[in-house]
Amino acid sequence: MNTSNTLVCALVLAALCTIPSLPVCAATPAEEQAFLATYKTAFEGQDEKTLQSFLYTKDADPTVLEFYKAMQSSGMGGKVTRIELLPLSPEDEKKAAKIQDSPGGKVRLPLAPTKKLVLEVTDVSSGGSSTSTSECFVAEIGGRLVVPVPAPVK
Repeated sequence: MNTSNTLVCALVLAALCTIPSLPVCAATPAEEQAFLATYKTAFEGQDEKTLQSFLYTKDADPTVLEFYKAMQSSGMGGKVTRIELLPLSPEDEKKAAKIQDSPGGKVRLPLAPTKKLVLEVTDVSSGGSSTSTSECFVAEIGGRLVVPVPAPVK
């Protein structure tokens, strides 16, 4: 290999190393719809086990994991009036990349989110009705959509 080819290879390698990692394989619209349908069915059916199967818990901070489980099950059994996966805004991307404080120390999302799950739930009781909206980040790993739970910063 001559010097010119070596230089080109080095530049290409340097460029590849500096490009931010992008999802290798984005979820298809059908996969996103399947995720939403399963999430909605589990939420309305109070299927805690299925809901928790969406959590990406590798290296998760135990305290934060318990908080995520509690927040995820809050309002379970209510009527889902809206559920969608939205693209991340620039503000969402900044928030997702930010290191945060937790009772156990500094944490951050272990996976870069690709979407934001928006869930609107209406609860009807004898005293009236209430509607609540919650949001969480969604990432992809191994061809699967998951809700990443923050892990300690190493």
